[in-house]
Amino acid sequence: MIALSGRMDEESIAEVEALIRMDASGRRLVLDLRDVTLAGQEAVDFLARCEAAGIGLVHCAPYIREWITRQRKGG
Repeated sequence: MIALSGRMDEESIAEVEALIRMDASGRRLVLDLRDVTLAGQEAVDFLARCEAAGIGLVHCAPYIREWITRQRKGG
């Protein structure tokens, strides 16, 4: 599990992508979003891609979940 906190911006997304690439455990990755305070469109795009790739999202704020769901539906 990778715990994220604070604001998700371009720099933090790049750091998380690097962590994901480095993980060779073979276990299903999970991102814990409990302490994420702000996420913009780039972060939502990233999280949607993660979920599509089989990475779990836990403790996702309702507004982020709604945004991902709307994006997935094309709206």
